[in-house]
This record gives sequence, C-alpha cells and structure tokens, in this order.
Amino acid sequence: MHVQEWLEAVPPVAIYALVGLVIGLESLGIPLPGEIILVSSALLASQHGEIDPVVLGSCAVAGAVIGDSIGYAIGRKGGRPLLAWLGRKFPRHFSEGHIATAERSFEKWGMWAVFFGRFIALLRIFAGPLAGVLRMPYWKFFTANVLGGILWAGGTTAVIYYVGVVAEAWLKRFSWLGLVLAVLIGLTSMLVIKRKAKKMQGEAAQKSTIEPEAEPVGAAD
Repeated sequence: MHVQEWLEAVPPVAIYALVGLVIGLESLGIPLPGEIILVSSALLASQHGEIDPVVLGSCAVAGAVIGDSIGYAIGRKGGRPLLAWLGRKFPRHFSEGHIATAERSFEKWGMWAVFFGRFIALLRIFAGPLAGVLRMPYWKFFTANVLGGILWAGGTTAVIYYVGVVAEAWLKRFSWLGLVLAVLIGLTSMLVIKRKAKKMQGEAAQKSTIEPEAEPVGAAD
C-alpha cells in the first residue's frame, strides 16, 4: 500500500504521533524515511481538513529536536565504540566512509553541519550521535538543532501544505497528477538549502583529501 493511502486510513491523532515518532527515531540515528512520512502527511493535510498543519508541523519539529538531543546524549556516552557498533548493524548507512565524510563536515563547519545536516538524509541520521561523539558543546548543538528542526520540519510542512492546496484547486480533474506535481514543486522549493548543505559537505571532504597531514612540531629527525 502506498504511504499516502495508508495515512488516509488512520485518524489525525495517530498521524501526528507517527510523524513525531518516525522523525524522532530518524534524528536519533535510526535509518527511517522521516522526510517521506512528513511530505505525505503534509499533502494529506492539504486535502483533508481534519488534519491541522500547525499541529502536524509542531509534532515534526518536536520529534526532530527531541530525537537529535537523545542522539547527542547517546553519542556522547557511547563514543567511538558506538559508531563501530552502528557500522556493524547498519553497514549501508554507518559505513566507515560515510562516518568519515560526516566527521569532516563537522570538523570544518561545526554547528552549521548540524543545522544544514537537517536537509541531507545521511547527515540527518548522523547529526545527533556524531555531535555527541565529537563532544560538540551542547549549547551550540542545541541552538543549531532547534533552528534546523524548525526550518526543516516546520518549513517542509508549510511549503508542502500550501503547494498541495494550490495544486488541488488548479488540478482537481487530474488528482493523481496534481499530487505528483505538488510533491515535485514542494521538494524543489527546498533545493536551495539542500544544495548549500551538500556544497558544505563536499568542500569539507575535498579539503581533507587534498591537504596533507601536517607533521608534528618538534618531531625527531
């Protein structure tokens, strides 16, 4: 069953809880389709008046911020052994290459990696635990976490909801086409921030590749 069809079969309260839970678990470090659930729920809200987009967006923001904070605490306590364990359990998402790329982004951009990481699926999963492992000061992490969560979760909900309302009004005769178009327009509107985040990640990886490691000062000949 398609995600949209499944969501239509459950009550609004369950949708709010599902969105908050899935996004929270993804932010905590568990690979789940948080963005797909959020986009599908926002579109559903634009077509059915029972779902309040403000409540939906608030649940998404809460899930993102709380999940990331728990992930930070777990990463700070678990340290490197935690990343090694995640690599064994989820080799596709927590491979050594992925961890190294995310770590370089954090070392170069600091709290901005947490903020812009919201818009990249891989960094969205890594942000909390990795910030904890690298012992980023919590006030920096929390600031970036809250701002990124509001912009990503709240912004995505608002954009997809209003695009869905407009698309439904103009394309009622082509309901499935309107749904697809609404998704495409909504996701495209978030591309500017996504490109910025990917550029930051790429620059960090490129810099660490081309720059040779500096020799320790005072090393013996």
